Order: sequence, then C-alpha cells, then structure tokens
Amino acid sequence: MADNEKISIYVDADACPVKEEILKVSYRHGLRVYIVSNQWLRLEVGPLVQKIVVPDGPDVADDWIAEHVKKHDIAVTADILLAKRCLDAEATVLGPTGKPFSEDNIGMAVAMRDLKAHLRETGESKGYNPSFTKTDKSRFLQALESAIQRRLKEVVLFGWTGLRRC
Repeated sequence: MADNEKISIYVDADACPVKEEILKVSYRHGLRVYIVSNQWLRLEVGPLVQKIVVPDGPDVADDWIAEHVKKHDIAVTADILLAKRCLDAEATVLGPTGKPFSEDNIGMAVAMRDLKAHLRETGESKGYNPSFTKTDKSRFLQALESAIQRRLKEVVLFGWTGLRRC
C-alpha cells in the first residue's frame, strides 16, 4: 500500500465552503476523500472520492465520520464536538478557515461553543458568523497542504499501524 493510500480526508460537507479546494488538493496527492452529508451534493468527483449520504437527523453525518476516521486521517469540520471526536481518534482536524483543532485548544473551543449557545438562548447575543473570505480560503489551503505533508512524513517515518476500512 502506497503511503498516500494510508491517509484519507473526511469532510463534514453540508455547510463546508471549501469542498472544491479539498478535492483539488486531494487529487494532487492521490488521497481518498469521503464527502459526508445528509443530502446529495452536486460535485464532480474522481475515482478516489466517495460521496456518503446519511439519513436526516441530528449528528448522523458526524457519527459516520467519527466511526470511520482513523489515525493519520484528516477531518475537515466546523463542528467543534465532531472535531473533538476526531481528535480522540488521533486524526488531524481543520476548520474550513484553516484553523487547526488540537488537544491544546479543543477544550477552550468546546467551552466557548457552550457559552455562545447559552448567550443565544438567553437573548444576550443574536449570534454572528463572519462571512467566508478569500483569506480564509487561502489559509485553509495552506493548512491542508501542511497537514497532508505532516501526515505523509509520519507514515513514512513511523510506519502505519491502522487498518483501513474502505
């Protein structure tokens, strides 16, 4: 098995603004990609890309990703609780703006998520999601390339101990 076959990218795709960018980078490296959503997405995909459509329901796509992601894989999600689950599986996790989630910052991210939810529920905040910018896209592409290079090095230097479920 080639080193690039040992790494897959899992995409929490329903609201992901960087699906096309992920596909371009994955094709360049020959990486398998799982596009997971609860609706059929119109995307031109190649042979290494698998579209997974899960039933409607809370966290069904998250559950599918969390059950399949492995060490050496890369997950792309804006969902903080899914990011935590992927980190627990020893995957690399990136937000769509290129922000990496890590063991060092996931606790604070979960706490901020809970605080913001509380503020919205009490009416103290209406919630605000900044728009996705070209800078975000550029930062994401750089972070994804770095994550792939780092994972490829790990596979080469330290070997690969996981079994791939395809």
